[in-house]
Amino acid sequence: MIAGLLLVITSSPLQAACPPLLDLRVRTLASEESVHLCERYAGKVLLVVNTASKCAFTDQYAGLEKLYDRYRERGLVVLGFPSNDFLGQEPGTEKQIQEFCRLTYGVEFPMFEKTRVKAPDAHPFYESLARETGKRPRWNFHKYLISRDGRAVGSFGSTVAPTDKELIQTIEAEIAKPAPTR
Repeated sequence: MIAGLLLVITSSPLQAACPPLLDLRVRTLASEESVHLCERYAGKVLLVVNTASKCAFTDQYAGLEKLYDRYRERGLVVLGFPSNDFLGQEPGTEKQIQEFCRLTYGVEFPMFEKTRVKAPDAHPFYESLARETGKRPRWNFHKYLISRDGRAVGSFGSTVAPTDKELIQTIEAEIAKPAPTR
């Protein structure tokens, strides 16, 4: 009983420190490995993007990779979530998606399992993002920005390119803020 109580006491602060938005596990693309978003990305600024390989906006992969490369040392992580929700523009298997992203665009930012982003069947992560921002993805390459303390602080539609001035200014403002202490 003492060991059980000790476990609760020692694990509670970590759980309390995890922002609810990031308190979930997602599977990495084309793998069996799953990651807990809070454990892996605590204190980082996250740009969450629903992606597709056969879309007019697919070239945004290149810009997203440039953003990731430019700002990752300062705390930005781009998270890609392939989705087939919009006109079936992500029909491939996860392995095909992974190969396409790496070979065509040199994508190194983390990519995750093929995900439903459209209501009513949206993944809980996307439901939470929509609830916090008041905006749902209306197409592929919708972007959500999550602050270092795990709050959704921005929502950018598909037509907002990764090089967009407002998006970059918002990212720079967020990465300039110190990471919260746990």
